Amino acid sequence: MRTLKTTLAMVAALFLVSACGPKEKTVETSEAKEVAAATGEAMMVSTDKSMVTWIGSKPAGKHNGTIPITDGKINVEGTEIVAASFQMDITDLIVLDMPADSEFNVKLRNHLMSADFFDAENHPTATFEMTGAESFDASKVTSDLDEPVTEYTPASMGDIMVENPTHIISGNLTMRGTTKNISFPAVVSMENGMVKAKANFNIDRTEWGLKFKERASLAEKLKDDFIYNTVNVGFELEAATKPAL
Repeated sequence: MRTLKTTLAMVAALFLVSACGPKEKTVETSEAKEVAAATGEAMMVSTDKSMVTWIGSKPAGKHNGTIPITDGKINVEGTEIVAASFQMDITDLIVLDMPADSEFNVKLRNHLMSADFFDAENHPTATFEMTGAESFDASKVTSDLDEPVTEYTPASMGDIMVENPTHIISGNLTMRGTTKNISFPAVVSMENGMVKAKANFNIDRTEWGLKFKERASLAEKLKDDFIYNTVNVGFELEAATKPAL
């Protein structure tokens, strides 16, 4: 009888978590697409002024940090961006929410480098290659991912998306040897000889094989130690359209 009651309690808890869970908007993902032709004027990305940010969450808390951009370029024709690509150094990932020299920082970083997550020994870099750009259309941000409600439920796409996006950017994101095409809102501007691009969006980490502690079963969903599939990713890029005087 106790076993039956326990089972019924778990089922009830699952129902409540699912019913109350918000639909966290993530970017649309699809198979890799043809990369945009790098025509027009090419500018090198300023790696010291560009970066990728990340936030990973679980019911007990969340962690955040950066991944450096080590190389990249943006191509423009007139006032339009026609191509872009950049490379990230996974092995130089930084955890920002705890002291850099702390035992827990080192432990977390080593775990992120392991085969449980990025498998950095075999896949030390990640890349993004633009496949298209179009004027912003809110209806293109449509993919939802159900997540259980806790104090640290990942922020929804509507909460973290950049203000006044100008474009929907599509591109092939490659991590851990897996390439998926994603589309996300971004602000792209050209001013004073500079091109700047900024975006902030959610992805489902399991699409790229980062499946450690994913919410894959009833038992996992009811635990405190699962890790949300939703990960917030942001980036800022800056490139010069002409040499500085």
